[in-house]
Amino acid sequence: MDFKEYITIVPDYPKEGIRFKDITTLMENGAAYKKAIDEMANFAKDKQIDVVVGPEARGFVVGCPISYALEIGFVPVRKAGKLPREVLKVEYGLEYGKDVLTIHKDAIKPGQRVLIADDLLATGGTIEATVKMVEELGGIVAGIVFMIELDYLDGRQKLSKYEIFSLTQYS
Repeated sequence: MDFKEYITIVPDYPKEGIRFKDITTLMENGAAYKKAIDEMANFAKDKQIDVVVGPEARGFVVGCPISYALEIGFVPVRKAGKLPREVLKVEYGLEYGKDVLTIHKDAIKPGQRVLIADDLLATGGTIEATVKMVEELGGIVAGIVFMIELDYLDGRQKLSKYEIFSLTQYS
């Protein structure tokens, strides 16, 4: 299936010069969304995954259905102040400034095999921060999946020691 047929390109969003890749139109099509989730879950099936981790918010709409398909749990990664229990925090760089991601300290057990799931691989900063937290808690990143990869931003290079699966790439 050519998933690009279901992804809408929105010019000049959120600012001039950006060609935003909108996955909501893929999600609106039940068959395409199911196929996308099935393909990402199939990537993970032989990796003995214990839990799926996804950063907010679009990592939830990718990671939760994958965890459901694999019949395993899902762990959210959220912005600071959004998780109610004790958290591990990681600061990471954005294009203009810094942000903080958090994960519950008891969410990943040492030795657990983790699949990280998100909608988009761009520069890799968010996933790099997510990997750091998973590994600091003793988890093993067994794979990383994305609906979309923007090849021209070289995010894969930051994550080169991990196995990555992307449904579709834009060059």
